Amino acid sequence: MKRYNVAIVGATGAVGKELITLLGERKFPLKSLRLLASSRSKGMTMDTPMGPVVVEETTSESFDGIDVAFFSAGGSVSKQFAPIAVQSGALVIDNTSAFRLDPDVPLVVPEVNAEAVRHHKGVISNPNCSTTIMAVAIKPIHDQAKIKRIVVSTYQAVSGAGVKAITALEHESRSHLAGEPVEPAVLPYASAPTHHQIAFNLIPHIDVFDEMGYTKEEWKMVKETQKIMNCPEMAITATTVRVPVFRCHSESINIETERKLTASEAREILSQASGIKVVDDPEQCIYPMPAHLSGSDEVFVGRIREDNSIEKGLNLWVVGDQIRKGAALNSLQIVEYMISEALV
Repeated sequence: MKRYNVAIVGATGAVGKELITLLGERKFPLKSLRLLASSRSKGMTMDTPMGPVVVEETTSESFDGIDVAFFSAGGSVSKQFAPIAVQSGALVIDNTSAFRLDPDVPLVVPEVNAEAVRHHKGVISNPNCSTTIMAVAIKPIHDQAKIKRIVVSTYQAVSGAGVKAITALEHESRSHLAGEPVEPAVLPYASAPTHHQIAFNLIPHIDVFDEMGYTKEEWKMVKETQKIMNCPEMAITATTVRVPVFRCHSESINIETERKLTASEAREILSQASGIKVVDDPEQCIYPMPAHLSGSDEVFVGRIREDNSIEKGLNLWVVGDQIRKGAALNSLQIVEYMISEALV
């Protein structure tokens, strides 16, 4: 079996660390592993499937001899170094928003549009984590009944906003329970003019607003889903909310289809779909919940029911680990598919 020289840009972040873990769990055919980050992390040693590896600063020479480079260090880093990596001969799997809507860059969820990888020009983009989770859940329904419209509300864990947001939830919760003042400084985002408490609270604001009153996170779900599904006419509206959960995003998805599906038909379709696990027994209080699903690879679907307000509608409750399937795992699955098809 061919083995690959792999680089991870942003190796010390949450997604980078998860990628390192997954390379070992999934027995990826590694020949070598190069861990890259900013100058602040240079010299740090991390445990990997190849043994301890010292983190290097990302430079223009970092990609010499690299076959596959995973990027998860922010859009500006990807824009600077991804073209250099491609020029050095590496396949780039980018987990930032830098190239997602570029018409020349495939935006891929393997369970949905794996064949799109064949059209890459050196870079393949990984979707926004909430988009990925929704795309996996809706694709089997779209294949059987063609989706006309989606209304989605997300309930997104703080880990989606990085390590500082995770720490903020923990510290704010401790302060609140101890009766001490809570001093928010992280959410909705670091440079926001006002910061809000996340402990025991919900914040209906992820990323910046536009002139229509939607956030960038909400537009990501609209435009990226349309691109992944190759369905620009699909009507989608989104509301994205940050919730006091450490890990796993949840989504309430309302779907209108061209052909009517009963709840039973939808349940059967989803039960047979790749990457999905149906957890749906409300009478026994069984449905997907983030507290139980951290570290899982599948997208979990429950509360499957017909929309009582329209003739051809369904409601789904969907939960997925946004660090794994929403980011690191999806990136790795892209490369695994390409290896299986002898494309890399």
